[in-house]
Amino acid sequence: MALSYAEMDALLYEELRLYHHPIAVTFLRTPEEVEDYKKNNEFLEPVKPLTFCQWEIAARMQGKNVLGTAAKLACSSARIGFGWQELDEQEIASHLKYCRDREQTIRFLKSKPRLPSGSVLAVAVGPLGKAVGQPSVVHMYCDSMQAYHLAADYMAATDIHPLPTQLMMSSSACGGSIWSWQNTAFNFCTPCSGSYNAGKTERGESNVFIPGSRIMAVAERLATRVRESSASITRPGDCFPGSDICKNCPLIIFKKGKSCTSCPQK
Repeated sequence: MALSYAEMDALLYEELRLYHHPIAVTFLRTPEEVEDYKKNNEFLEPVKPLTFCQWEIAARMQGKNVLGTAAKLACSSARIGFGWQELDEQEIASHLKYCRDREQTIRFLKSKPRLPSGSVLAVAVGPLGKAVGQPSVVHMYCDSMQAYHLAADYMAATDIHPLPTQLMMSSSACGGSIWSWQNTAFNFCTPCSGSYNAGKTERGESNVFIPGSRIMAVAERLATRVRESSASITRPGDCFPGSDICKNCPLIIFKKGKSCTSCPQK
């Protein structure tokens, strides 16, 4: 059962009740890949330098493709992660608030996932449904229950259990995408301070990252569950995946009401 990217987007968006479109993140490594992307996609470019999280806003909220380059990326964490900037004193100073001292700060910063300098020329983000080729990573902003369903389907589809994840001080969207791509692995993390307090997320959403090479398997697993029962794992048969009602609770039940036979009929 091969699904198109448009079908996968619709399936994930509708069955898991996602707030936003899944984002196809594609790292473009050569001039040929950049030109090929430009030829085969309608896309926008940032007018002024923005953060990577802000590039993604157009993709997840407006269903638009964005092609971003180093010249249009304002976030130093993402610039360093994409190999477009070296670690400097300004970045160290901005991370001191997270750590005990300067030595720990530098050590933590150097432990973040990072692409080799010059290995990526541009980063394209767009709704999964508009992808014309396999994305590097599919990034989803979602609540914790939606993340749980995605993780469970990933584990079942790939036969991997337990599922390790990576949490970093800052760099949730950019660093999470990089780590998932480099390791061909599922990743889950909270929003970082930059993505939450700068207004780039609205509900403190969690981040789920699935390698582009494995999104088909996850979507097919979800589709199979929908056919056999429903999208909900926590409450099979319920169409709403976020239900947190205990399935064995005898109090939270509903039954069809009966009409009053002695009342005047309208």
